[in-house]
Amino acid sequence: MLKPHVYHPHTTTKTLASPLHKPFSHGTALAFLPFNACSSLGKTAKPFKARVVPNKIKAAVDVNLTHDGILTDYTVKGVITVKQTVGGFLSNLGLSRGIDDIQDLLGKSILLELVSLELDPKTGQEKETIKAYAHRVKQKGDDVTYEAEFKVGQDFGEIGAVVVENEHHKEMFLVEIVLDGLTDPITISCNSWVHSKFDNPQKRVFFPPKSYLPSQTPSGLKRMRKEELQALRGNGVGERKSFERIYDYDVYNDLGDPDSDLKKKRPVLGGNKQFPYPRRCRTGRPRCESDPESETKSNMFYVPRDECFSEVKQLTFSAKTVYSVFHAVVPALQTAIVDKDLGFPYFTAIDQLFNEGVDLPPQEGNNMWREILPRLLKAISDSDNALRFEIPETMERDKFFWFRDEEFARQTLSGINPYALQLVTEWPLKSKLDPAIYGPPESVITKEMVEQQIRGFCSLEEALEQKKLFVLDYHDLLLPYVKKVRQLPGTTLYGSRTLFFLNPDETLRPLAIELTRPPMDGKPQWKEAYRPSWHSSGVWLWRLAKAHVLAHDSGYHQLISHWLRTHCCTEPYIIATNRQLSEMHPIYRLLHPHFRYTMEINALARAYLINADGIIETSFSPGKYSMEICSVAYDLLWRFDHEALPADLISRGMAVEDPDAPHGLRLTIKDYPFANDGLVLWDILKEWVSDYVNHYYPEASLVESDEELQAWWTEIRTVGHGDKKDEPWWPVLKTPQDLIQIVTTITWVTSGHHASVNFGQYTYAGYFPSRPTIARKNMPTEEATERDWEFFMNKPEVLLLLCFPSQIQATTVMAILDVLSNHSPDEEYLGEKSELAWAKDPVIQAAFEKFNGRLMELEGIIDERNANKDLRNRNGAGIVPYEFLKPFSEPGVTGKGVPYSISI
Repeated sequence: MLKPHVYHPHTTTKTLASPLHKPFSHGTALAFLPFNACSSLGKTAKPFKARVVPNKIKAAVDVNLTHDGILTDYTVKGVITVKQTVGGFLSNLGLSRGIDDIQDLLGKSILLELVSLELDPKTGQEKETIKAYAHRVKQKGDDVTYEAEFKVGQDFGEIGAVVVENEHHKEMFLVEIVLDGLTDPITISCNSWVHSKFDNPQKRVFFPPKSYLPSQTPSGLKRMRKEELQALRGNGVGERKSFERIYDYDVYNDLGDPDSDLKKKRPVLGGNKQFPYPRRCRTGRPRCESDPESETKSNMFYVPRDECFSEVKQLTFSAKTVYSVFHAVVPALQTAIVDKDLGFPYFTAIDQLFNEGVDLPPQEGNNMWREILPRLLKAISDSDNALRFEIPETMERDKFFWFRDEEFARQTLSGINPYALQLVTEWPLKSKLDPAIYGPPESVITKEMVEQQIRGFCSLEEALEQKKLFVLDYHDLLLPYVKKVRQLPGTTLYGSRTLFFLNPDETLRPLAIELTRPPMDGKPQWKEAYRPSWHSSGVWLWRLAKAHVLAHDSGYHQLISHWLRTHCCTEPYIIATNRQLSEMHPIYRLLHPHFRYTMEINALARAYLINADGIIETSFSPGKYSMEICSVAYDLLWRFDHEALPADLISRGMAVEDPDAPHGLRLTIKDYPFANDGLVLWDILKEWVSDYVNHYYPEASLVESDEELQAWWTEIRTVGHGDKKDEPWWPVLKTPQDLIQIVTTITWVTSGHHASVNFGQYTYAGYFPSRPTIARKNMPTEEATERDWEFFMNKPEVLLLLCFPSQIQATTVMAILDVLSNHSPDEEYLGEKSELAWAKDPVIQAAFEKFNGRLMELEGIIDERNANKDLRNRNGAGIVPYEFLKPFSEPGVTGKGVPYSISI
């Protein structure tokens, strides 16, 4: 934002490589003139040109002077880049497109206004803006270029903002504005949809990349800064329109569809004591006639316009593919597989999914399926519509990986749900549920059972003291829903506990699985413990019990570790950031890359994944109660301070504070790949955030006095996560160190946490027996009839296959996991590319380069660890190396790469 010099459209004057000497940049260039610029000629004399060549400046600058030395108007050239959108060729046909073409020919396509940085010193009022129309000059590929020329008065001062009005009848995607003819050109990165003035008369404002705290806002921009935030908040009424950019809150009252079928009525999540939940973005759709608490469904799930990326060509891969799987592939599978309850008759039939595939019905256009799922549809002829799945890397390395107990245990540390394992600190294992309702709380896993299997290592008491017992505990979370779920067709449920022992080589050994049914239907509580066995009946019972636990773990992973803790809990952060932090606020600019496209993906999830009769309800064990369980988990388990990785590990007993240990933590299990790599990434993130925050907040008083920042944190706590607003664990925000911890936690959740639970999904669950999403049959030992037991004894493999997901459930989930595990070609990885606002500040750019360098080092650290034969949870015969937290990746399903944001 330097003061302009004269721009000559036909003169090739070089731009200065560095800012001019301060006196010149502030308009006192006459002091450098090598002649007497003062003259006795009158002010009305014609201006003449003088070459200004200061001694220490290599470039020449043109200025316009009258003969008495008074500066006259100068010219600033604006170059505007607009992106051609996918919808442009279709939605722009017709009358409005013709009118827009005429506007382009007339040179009145876009109206721009330059805003001065400072107020008029004489009047104390804002200076009048300088207006110019931009006209279309060329198109190269998808980029359309417009140009405008501004006549700027010498007393206008520095340019503080550009106001844009879209004169077209259609919205446009504005990429950037470059203002040339200045001592240093100003580049304003917009990357924003600009509505037509015919849809909304309010003009858009774009600020240059220099960041300001609210108290430091230049006088000419203060009103505009406040009004822009007010516009983004909206007024909380009416149905949102697709072109709007309004960020507001609402509860999850749009998951059901009772007007189409009363069976699809679902409870409201959030805003009530029974089902507390984070808030989503408000859409303002009308309420249902059959249930006034629920919102109606519509074809359009509103997200603020700049959160939507599906129409920009280079950004369509993720959203378009996900949408297509939901909208076309899933219905096609349902058509191809008529019997929704039909399971796989034998294991070789599962293998055929990767060889022969599933024949899909033909679609309009020969290449329809290939365009939607190019990775899944491989080596097929033009007439073939078979959906053939890629063989997951786990299967490529070891076809029987899913069968092994050691792999079952290893995945609790190195798989896609490393957030659930806990240290056992008390014995016996005991439920906290009301025994009057759920039966005796004590576990049936006894000391004798444990010591039979750890004999030769230690006693139970020694194992507890030495921190060698760990548990996957889904007992209390699931048990209250067992009776409800069992009333649904095609599924069943237990409360479960799985006990593990830490071997001397840091690997885990599964000791026992306990499955529990509460008192129901006039029957008492039932529970049984299953252990690894050396007898055929015990072996198959153990395998069946493992299938149930894996279904529980899959549901916990998808609903809680993944959806709740990353996607769902991040949406309030995004809404608050846009409502309370100006675009020119440094913390807004730090967080913005971490929020890209999350709201769009979340809207797709509400429409197809977590909705009534959606993928989760039809393919996971809890069925229609899945989101209720998710709400219960939010109530019981979620706390912001524990979303920080070190605090999460400590809360589960997986680490203790130790100032002498790396990262200040001593891990309970030293070879814990997720924690080992995650803590390095956490430290790298925290160092970057610390450098950034300390640059803008050198004093604690700046944090407390920052009205936007305080309003942002208050809104996150009291509105976005309002159902937990009175919890005592919320961090305070008074010092730069408080801010660093809060921001590092948020950025970790959107990057490292999400990457660790998302991009390995197809690798580990693509072969679904490894991680079935549903268990459909009760254990044969639970009050089985003589006929049931006989069936188990004669055909145990068939019973396991019947317990696994049906063909439609398995193939639907496999197709979705393949897409969700995919990196798009335009993925934005953590620390890979600097933002414009960061690059413009030398201190921040230096910090970013250090950030990037440390991420490069992490790549090498992870490679070294994976090559270390002593680290048995990430190295061994048939084992997939742990790479989920390697920062960078090529496109596709790679099992590595940490994007900034939750973009899929």
